Parts: sequence; C-alpha cells; structure tokens
Amino acid sequence: MSQESANARSRSVSVDDTGVRRQLADGSEESVTWAELSAVVIRVIPEGPWKEDVFLMLAGSDGNGTAVPSGDPAADALIERLQSLPGFDNEKFIEAMTTDADEAYVVWKAEDANAS
Repeated sequence: MSQESANARSRSVSVDDTGVRRQLADGSEESVTWAELSAVVIRVIPEGPWKEDVFLMLAGSDGNGTAVPSGDPAADALIERLQSLPGFDNEKFIEAMTTDADEAYVVWKAEDANAS
C-alpha cells in the first residue's frame, strides 16, 4: 500500500476557471471541468492524524474526476469555489470535515444528476 500511496500522491493541484487538475507523482493526471462536474463527495478515511484522511472527490459526467486531499495547498481555493455551487450542502460539508467516521458525504450534485 505504501507504493500505491506514493504513486497517488499529488505533485500539484490547480484550480482555475476551467476546472480542477491534479498532477500525480507518477506523472499521470486527473481532471474535471466545471461544465462536466456532476457530484462532489467528501471522503473521510480513518488514516489521520499522521496521514491524509479527508479527500474532496469531484466526479465528472464524462466519467473523469479527481480526488484532492484536503491538506493540499490548493484545497482552500477549491473549497471556496465548491461552496459557491448552487445547492452546495454546507451543513453536510461541515459535518464531513469535523468527523473521523469512515464515510462518504455527498455535498453537491448537479441538477441533471438529481433527475431520475
């Protein structure tokens, strides 16, 4: 698992008007555009406090997406941008960010994703 963790470690995360891109240590890239963003999930895993334990998971309607560690330097800008999404559930977000439960919290879904 330590090799997996090393490969999954971010080299850089960028948040801009187009979307979010995460460059991984192994050279691969994960990304999602704001136009394709379909869901935001806060994933909490019982790894803290010495390892990253909260991830901002962004899913795109095209099957792409990325998981940004909450401790990443770009996370504050990302969280600010996410909280401006219409219908973003700030109460659920606060709950997710203040728990150590092994759980996933859906804090936002695109309107099209809610239609059944």
